[in-house]
Amino acid sequence: MSVCCIIGHREIALTQNLKDKVYSVIYDLIKSGVEVFLFGSKSEFNELCYEIVTNLKGEFPNVKRIFVRAEYPIIDDLYYGYLKGFYEESYYYDKDFNSGKLSYIKLNEHLIDCSDCCLFYYDYSYKPKTNTKSGTRLAYDYAVKKRKRIINVYNE
Repeated sequence: MSVCCIIGHREIALTQNLKDKVYSVIYDLIKSGVEVFLFGSKSEFNELCYEIVTNLKGEFPNVKRIFVRAEYPIIDDLYYGYLKGFYEESYYYDKDFNSGKLSYIKLNEHLIDCSDCCLFYYDYSYKPKTNTKSGTRLAYDYAVKKRKRIINVYNE
């Protein structure tokens, strides 16, 4: 069973061309054996990919959507039931409990480590409003370092 993580900027330039491209990439990934998609952050790119994977589940019911939480280590049955309405599974990645913003960096590294390929929306020229590095850039660099298969759907 092959696994693909989804990582991208919080805000994206959502065009019909991008939607079509992401649909084609995800479709091809499923046809080539990807059965699990890992979602972690609340970003427009994740939302787009989630919508596409969900729509493709009609044709490929074996595909699983897994939400890996960077927050809420303990959730009650009500919230878990809510998540199960959207995902086949959810778990909390707890390597660095209570690490604040660092938890999302560690979460992305975990998603990459668990994946055979990484689907990115990464704009090389993007600069956050603060003087920090982009979390997506850090994740992309980590995926390169780990020699993961990377598919970047960002169009300049």
